[in-house]
Parts: sequence; C-alpha cells; structure tokens
Amino acid sequence: MHIASPYLLFIGDATDQLSIKMARGVADWRPELCIAEYSVQGCTVTTGLEQLDIKQAAARGAKSFVLGFANSGGVLDKKWLPYIIEALESGMDIVSGLHDKLSDFPEVAAKAKACNRQLWDIRHPEAEFVTGTGVKRPGKRLLTVGTDCSVGKMYTSLSLEKSMKKAGVDVDFRATGQCGILIAGSGVAIDCVVSDFLSGASESLSPAASDDHWDIIEGQGSLSHPAFAGVSLGLLHGSQPDALVICHDLNRVHMRGLPGSQLPSIAKTIELNLEAAKLTNPDAKVIGITVNTSSVSVEEGKNICAHLGKEFSLPCVDPLRDSADSIVAALLTRDSANTSTATGAITA
Repeated sequence: MHIASPYLLFIGDATDQLSIKMARGVADWRPELCIAEYSVQGCTVTTGLEQLDIKQAAARGAKSFVLGFANSGGVLDKKWLPYIIEALESGMDIVSGLHDKLSDFPEVAAKAKACNRQLWDIRHPEAEFVTGTGVKRPGKRLLTVGTDCSVGKMYTSLSLEKSMKKAGVDVDFRATGQCGILIAGSGVAIDCVVSDFLSGASESLSPAASDDHWDIIEGQGSLSHPAFAGVSLGLLHGSQPDALVICHDLNRVHMRGLPGSQLPSIAKTIELNLEAAKLTNPDAKVIGITVNTSSVSVEEGKNICAHLGKEFSLPCVDPLRDSADSIVAALLTRDSANTSTATGAITA
C-alpha cells in the first residue's frame, strides 16, 4: 500500500494521549506529511498541529483523512461515518489502523467507489505473499528487536534512520505496524500476515538493493513473549539482518499483558536473537542497545545507559533523549572495516 500525502489527522473527541498514538506518531516523525489535525467537541488532547476542518484541509490540498485514534478492540464507532463520508466527498482517501475494516461499512464502501477514492485498512494487508526462501539478497539490513513488546522498537528504528540520513547514508525505514506504515507511507502490518508467510512477507518488505543501501526494519513483539514470539521470529528470518539493535524499557516487572511472567535479561535477549538471526544470515551482529529511560531522570538514564554500554561493550542510548548517533557511528565504523577487509582479500 502507498498512502497519499499530505494527511488530515482526525482525532475525534479523544481524551487520552495514548489513544491518538497513530496521529502523534506521524506528527512527531513526519510533520511534513501533515496538513493539520481535526478534532470535535469534547476532545482534550492534541498532536500540536494546526486545527482545520475537512473543507479547510481539502482546500489546502489534503489527500488522506487519517483516523488517528485507537480504542479497546479497534472498533470504528458509527458516529464517525459522516466525517469519513464528508472526507471522501472532499477528494480524500481514508486511512484506518483499526481492526474494523472501512470496507465492511456499506455506506463508506459505496461512497468511496462513487468518489473513486481509496480505503486503506492498514492493519489488514491485501498483498499476496509467498513463503520465505532464505536466499541472500543484496543490500544491508538492520532490525530492531526487544526484551518485550512496546519497548520502543519503532521509535528506535526512526531515530536510527534520522541519524543515518544525517550521516549521509542511503537508508529507508521499513514499517511493519500500522503506526509505522502511516509514518512511512507504505509497509506491511506483519502481525496480520498468515504465519506461514511471515518470513516471505518480511523478504518482500526489504527487497534487493544496492550494496551501500541500508533498510531499517521496524521490529515487532519479542522472542521471549509467549503471545508474540512467532511474529518476531518471522521477521528475524525474513529480514536477514546484518545488524540488530536491542530495545529495552526500564522498570517493567513482567512481560506486557502477562502479570506474573518473567522478563528476559538483555544478555538472554541478545543470545536468543542472534541464534535465530543466524539461520538466514550467519554474519548477523548486535551493534547497539537502546533503553526507554523516561521513568527516571535524564541524569539517571544516562548513567544506566553508560553502565549497560560498558557491560556489553556496545553503544547504549535512550534514542529520544540522546539520539542514535553513537550507534550509527559504531555501525558505520564496523561496516567500513568489513568492506576494507573484503576488498583486501579480493585484491590479495
């Protein structure tokens, strides 16, 4: 899927910042893709963007009306259908990351057809995938993996992309979840792919590229999470990562959604992910660690990252507080050394 920009981010009557993570993610990371946000009476949160209604945004050139909110169960409340229909009539495509499919609402489907507009249910991939092959393909790939779910793999991936672009690297962010897809404008919601095709979908997400090109692939789940280890494994095998970055969140007492469960150590996470990654790329390496330190002070967070960096002999940062520059610098230094070694071997 390829989502047309710029976006009008619709946040409805939301009252919880976490409930508008779709809108906040794209406003934070791709503000240039956004025209404005649109809220209605009762809304108490904001992305910080300018407020415009549908007609105003259409006049400014908005191409997609994004449902930037989420709720328990991913249900599309029928009270939002008139706004969706108005956006279609104003020439916009509709983008949703909810579980309910836009196309399952007859009035929305009919209006989209009449207006020749697209309905993007980005949580429901429509592409046909094949099973993975494990065949090595050109280009370089970095995958973010985690000790648990929701530990900052998307934000780490985007921070790495930002730092790599600043360093002049040819790089693309490859999205694997609905928020990432909205930010990137394309991608695959990998957790909705039939399990047999996970690795094949991951291969298609990061196709053959030039030797100096990097794909930063957004990780999902955790190999240590009983519910979501499968999607993590499929991504590891299909992405064939040359580099892994371990993502961790401070002060969790159990795996997300599983009270009483035990969190894996960073050391165990490194071990598990390297073993799995080496099935399709025997040269896979862990090149850094990121930690969400928002639960402690900036100073304490820096001390924790410094301690972990020393313990594992890897650059360790909070990517939002510190940027990912040090991880990228280490990656490029190692990559340059490997290239020089390979060139020397060929010359010899």
